[in-house]
Amino acid sequence: MEITSKSYLSLKMSTLRNSPQGWHTSFEMIATAMESKRLGLCNKSLFVVPNHLTGQIGDDFLKLYPNANILVTTKKDFEKKNRQELFARIASGNFDAVIIGHSQLKHIPLSQERQERQLEEQIQDILSSIEQLKHENGDSFQVKAMERTRKSLQKQIETLKVKKQDDVIPFEQLGVDRIFVDEAHEFKNLFCATKLQNVAGISNSASQKALDLFQKCRYMDEKTGGRGIVFATGTPVSNSVTELHTMMRYLQYDFLQEKGLHHFDSWVSTFGKQKTDWELAPAGNKFKQRTRIASYANMPELTSMFKQCADVKTADMLHLNVPECEMHIVNVEPTELQQKLVTELADRADDIQGGAVDPEVDNMLRITGDGRKVGLDPRLINPDFEDNPQTKLNQCIDNVYRIHQETASDKLTQIIFCDLGVPRGKPAKTAKSQSDEEEIISDSLEESGDFCIYDDIKKKLMERGIPEKEIAFIHDAPTEKAKSELFEKVRCGDVRVLIGSTAKMGTGTNVQDRLVALHDLDIPWRPADLEQRRGRMVRQGNINKQVHLYRYVTKGTFDAYSYQTLEAKQRFISQIITSKTPARTCEDVDQQALSYSEIKALCTGDERIKELMVLESEVKELKSMQSEYQNVHYDMQDKLQRYPQTKQQLESSIDAMKKDLEHCKSLPIDENTHLPAFKITLDGTTYTDRTEAGKALESVCCKLIGESNKPLPIGELHGFPITIRFAPDQNCLQATLQGSKPYTTNFSVSFPTNLKHLESLLFSLDQKIAAAQNALNQLNLDAKEAEKILAEPFASGDILREKSERLTTLRDDLNQEAMEAAKSGNKPQRTFYFEMAKLKKNARTISKSTLEKAEGKKKAEFLE
Repeated sequence: MEITSKSYLSLKMSTLRNSPQGWHTSFEMIATAMESKRLGLCNKSLFVVPNHLTGQIGDDFLKLYPNANILVTTKKDFEKKNRQELFARIASGNFDAVIIGHSQLKHIPLSQERQERQLEEQIQDILSSIEQLKHENGDSFQVKAMERTRKSLQKQIETLKVKKQDDVIPFEQLGVDRIFVDEAHEFKNLFCATKLQNVAGISNSASQKALDLFQKCRYMDEKTGGRGIVFATGTPVSNSVTELHTMMRYLQYDFLQEKGLHHFDSWVSTFGKQKTDWELAPAGNKFKQRTRIASYANMPELTSMFKQCADVKTADMLHLNVPECEMHIVNVEPTELQQKLVTELADRADDIQGGAVDPEVDNMLRITGDGRKVGLDPRLINPDFEDNPQTKLNQCIDNVYRIHQETASDKLTQIIFCDLGVPRGKPAKTAKSQSDEEEIISDSLEESGDFCIYDDIKKKLMERGIPEKEIAFIHDAPTEKAKSELFEKVRCGDVRVLIGSTAKMGTGTNVQDRLVALHDLDIPWRPADLEQRRGRMVRQGNINKQVHLYRYVTKGTFDAYSYQTLEAKQRFISQIITSKTPARTCEDVDQQALSYSEIKALCTGDERIKELMVLESEVKELKSMQSEYQNVHYDMQDKLQRYPQTKQQLESSIDAMKKDLEHCKSLPIDENTHLPAFKITLDGTTYTDRTEAGKALESVCCKLIGESNKPLPIGELHGFPITIRFAPDQNCLQATLQGSKPYTTNFSVSFPTNLKHLESLLFSLDQKIAAAQNALNQLNLDAKEAEKILAEPFASGDILREKSERLTTLRDDLNQEAMEAAKSGNKPQRTFYFEMAKLKKNARTISKSTLEKAEGKKKAEFLE
């Protein structure tokens, strides 16, 4: 999927005519900024782009607008000693645009007062959610999580108050009135207070860079009336529909607030269908009750709201000049070792299911991760395992070498994507100092280990004759300058094989010029990652008319299932981000670890195991529906049982009110008001003046207050006797007019008003009769509907019976086979490859530690 526009000119006009907030490519953002300035809609724009793209965006700016006055900042500009001068330049300079990197935005502070106020608003949202959770007897774990976040935000406020602020110009005084954010999905981890747990796409921890951007967006909304923010991304939804709410909070906060949807729980109650069910815990050792968002409804309305701020352009709308991409699925047979490892994964799943292992030692998520590694190359588990030429890693190397030789005359290039077995980097920083890039890498689950896939590929390609200088790792270019130089080498064909991970080589990697082949060696977690990978090659500017995408699958491992899960996720996301009218409902997909049944089915090749678990779930769901059907039947039976008595009461009430209405119609009419002439008798005295009657009513009532809570007669109104009583439950006086039936009202402290209340009991009789008649008609309709429902059998009864029978048969067959296998003793001997690999790794770590201590001791002796 590409989100862009046919031309930046058409985009400029549509954007300015409607809302300036939306998704566009960098060229279109630049054009929008300059056209907005020409029309006087903005003065100075701030471009927030990936760090390594600041220079490229600056070049693009000058290509489109050679006379533009732009400021491209560098990392050095944002060093503490240089910030004051930089911010002064931005504030005083007449720049059309200022271009900064993602990680630099947080170094431009809002004023202390505004930061405190916005943090207080966040805290109030959290406190409201906590109160609601406590009121609903919510999960204590979620309350504690919210409390931790509240304390974190409170600590930030306290730090702001005591911390000495840098003597720099705050963001509000820079003169910026439009913010453009490229690759905006990198700011999706915005904290959201919710009573739901484990909701995909909703962050339960406060990402500082996302919170900082959100605060600046709120300021821009105040300054520009909601017309000062432009986001650009090709993947606004990467994993779940809930991410739409995050994007809408950035871009449509006032709109959401106006509709009462700015709180996630309100939003999801409108569009999401929650389901509470018993699900396998992530550790795999027990079941727990979990409420999750199972599906979404009202999708046309949601997408209509979303498209008020989003200019969505999909590939089927654009007809871009991109190369035709041919897909190659390379199916590889598993080696004998891989088959044994997969069998051992099944044994580990059995141990977890049976509670024989501590969840901290082993769990389903670890099995899923190990399964991904086994499918790629067993040496990721243990570097001492065999290097079998039949693994998909070696099949990929064969294809890369063949294509390299076939395209040597044109110096065409290739990319290999792999998130597993990446080169070891520097030790991870603490959470406090974690960089933006590290946050992205963590999100994509990039993994390194004792065996490096990258080194193995490079070594084997070099052994076949490819020069070392033509092979490069993205990990060897840690700085923006180094990346720019590397990308330039790939574009001109000096580097012909580039190897990298989705996180480091996804967004912002413009090396498409000579790309002829792309290899997906492993399977990422999210469909957006696959889209980002493919987008490096199927892109405008590629000189090749035909390109090739290779995806490698090891049969009998987790590979096929992983692709199946990604396909399901992408299908669900495509229902939202589409050029067509979306379906009214869609199913959500939220899955990271495989379940026990899925692992057993994959490992044993016996699909009956998965069928068994699916049937158990379906039968449980059908039985729940049957129980609901029976409950509805009981309700209908009760309704029909009460029907005769309720009908008689309503008919009697209507007849009584009609008699009282006829009496009122016979009363003398006041020519001025066209209502019955006012006449009330209180304590034996008749009054026709409302003012005197009000005073008399107050006097009579004051005498009787506190004497008794039994009805006491005080007079009559238009021939209807009046009684009053003190109602202790409501702490007020109640007055009743007795006609053919009683009519009651509560008194207030204003007795002239109380007189009007008494009269309105009689003057609204025709409305009361109409309401009672409507209630009677509805009662009759409900009775007919109840009879109809009682006559209908349970619609899914036959399906429940069939599935229950199949479940019983399947369970008996599997149990019988298990018993026969146990008697025969033919169960294959269990292996412990993973356990041995873990022991070897620990031994290597201990040996290394011992060696370092010994070397340190020798060094100390030498210095002495």
